[in-house]
Amino acid sequence: MSEMYNRAAPQDTVDNGQHADHGTSYARIKPEGVDTTHGAILYLENITVSFDGFKAINNLNLDISVGELRCIIGPNGAGKTTMMDVITGKTRPTAGTAFFGQSIDLTKMTEYEIAHAGIGRKFQRPTVFEQHSVFENLEMAMKMDKRVKTTLFARLNSEQIGKIEEILKLIRLNGQENRVAGLLSHGQKQWLEIGMLLMQEPQLLLLDEPVAGMSDAETVRTAELLNELRGKHSIMVVEHDMGFVEEIAQGGKVTVLHEGSVLAEGTMQQVQSDDRVIEVYLGR
Repeated sequence: MSEMYNRAAPQDTVDNGQHADHGTSYARIKPEGVDTTHGAILYLENITVSFDGFKAINNLNLDISVGELRCIIGPNGAGKTTMMDVITGKTRPTAGTAFFGQSIDLTKMTEYEIAHAGIGRKFQRPTVFEQHSVFENLEMAMKMDKRVKTTLFARLNSEQIGKIEEILKLIRLNGQENRVAGLLSHGQKQWLEIGMLLMQEPQLLLLDEPVAGMSDAETVRTAELLNELRGKHSIMVVEHDMGFVEEIAQGGKVTVLHEGSVLAEGTMQQVQSDDRVIEVYLGR
């Protein structure tokens, strides 16, 4: 199993929500063991990351609310990837604190422990098991006992099959479940990988340029998918496609990074009209 996917996340308590567009049940996650009474699921304070004296992240402060979809934009070299590396434990900050909820200190955890706690990350290039079917990819990513004996002799129960069918519909791959993943289009592979993350029931999703290389139609459908996930998961999207960001921002906060710090933050309209953002990123 690729290390990109969470092998096991903590059991969550859920209340049932109704999927607005498809009429299927889709649970709203209430993280168990993650104290979010202050309203933030992710809290970064004074994060600095130095590489041989170069500050890739410079005194960065950022918080993401429970159920929020936050877009992160900025020029190349702004520190977006390094920030996600800090959140997932791939990079240790030189200074500062990073909390998941109120009590989980990410700076003291390994990558596996952070994934286990409920943070899922999707990189720009899709990584799926190309020799296996779409259904098998989702099955292998499912949150379950992965011990060898259980894996060898397990048979999916009706609830597990229902979960896979639900995700298939959500990611627009229902009817494609028996197709070999290697034959999917680039966009479909991206959706499948998002589906594999969702099978782990993460509380926070980090998506790095999810529409890079997609056709216009695939980009539109991806925007629809993320808008459907809004409120059911907390989501951070790093993206360069401004049209896509406008589609998913929907009046929520957009954060602009520059030289490792927050340059501006506000609605898409507010950051687009900010002279500092125009100068360093958007252009006139």
